[in-house]
Amino acid sequence: MQSAADIVALGAGVARGGADASRTSPRVFAAACVCLLVAAAALAGFAPLWLSVATVFAFAGPHNWAELRFFITRLPVRLGRSRCFFALAAAGVFGLTATYAALALWADSSVWGEGSWRAAIATWNSAAVVWVVALVAVRGRGRSRGGAWVWALPAGLALAGLGWLVPQGFALALVYVHPLVALWFLDRQLRLSRRGWSRAYRVCLALLPVALLLLWWRLAGTAPLAEDGEVALRVVRHAGAGVMPGVVSTHLLVSTHVFLETLHYGVWLVGVPLAAGVGLAPWRASSVPLVRHRRGWPRLIRALLFAGGAAVLLLWLCFAADYATTRDIYFTVATAHVLAEVPFLLRTF
Repeated sequence: MQSAADIVALGAGVARGGADASRTSPRVFAAACVCLLVAAAALAGFAPLWLSVATVFAFAGPHNWAELRFFITRLPVRLGRSRCFFALAAAGVFGLTATYAALALWADSSVWGEGSWRAAIATWNSAAVVWVVALVAVRGRGRSRGGAWVWALPAGLALAGLGWLVPQGFALALVYVHPLVALWFLDRQLRLSRRGWSRAYRVCLALLPVALLLLWWRLAGTAPLAEDGEVALRVVRHAGAGVMPGVVSTHLLVSTHVFLETLHYGVWLVGVPLAAGVGLAPWRASSVPLVRHRRGWPRLIRALLFAGGAAVLLLWLCFAADYATTRDIYFTVATAHVLAEVPFLLRTF
């Protein structure tokens, strides 16, 4: 069985024992990160609606494909003791996504009263928490320090309680926390394959709270965004305006959301591929362990990546035909990729 180091090396496209594939100075990398941070914050503050429409149209699909490829490279060639973990992960991703899509489909139905609707959302929140706690338990039992996972139970109970206390607030928290998960994946990848960049990257991360505080300070007293047209309504709603009506300026909400999403897209489309050694040619599947290894599934993996690419093209066509409706459908279906990050996130600890 391949060692974890072998898998990381193959998946990252970095030869074992070889020199760093990138000769870029950490200072240049840090400067690029700061430029992205400043540009994203400035555009998010001055033109949040425009930036949200443009980034989702251009980058939503490609970033999902980039995540798919990254997670495929993190799958072990032989599941072994991880079989139960990945089976539970797959069941949770598909089951919770299907349930979430059903709730979204019935959201405007007259069948739901306000109380029933809140209970349905809270039940979904609890199911998601139970799934995560179960993953932590299965993961913890397979490690040498098997009792280290017990903290997950009280934490899960607390989160489930919050999910019932403020059901829609729980979902809104996921909207804003999810983009930050990409920053963690990039940090872990840099520590594995670009240690020279890791310290510079962490210095840049320290600037993120500063940028957010400056953005909030500037927009705290601004007037709400003009919700003219279906597209503007969708953007404002996806940022959570309906959860906190009149409490926080919609300008601040949308700007914060699109700022974090822009960083999220930049990490998956540029940061992670460069750190992993695939650069601007992530479509090359030859470095994926499940393609290279004799026990792998090269045809299946290539077909999956090809299907993902076709889905990106289809998404662009749908955005061009009806942006507002496609955006609604995309953000519903994209719950799957948010959930899929959880098992791989747990495996980084």
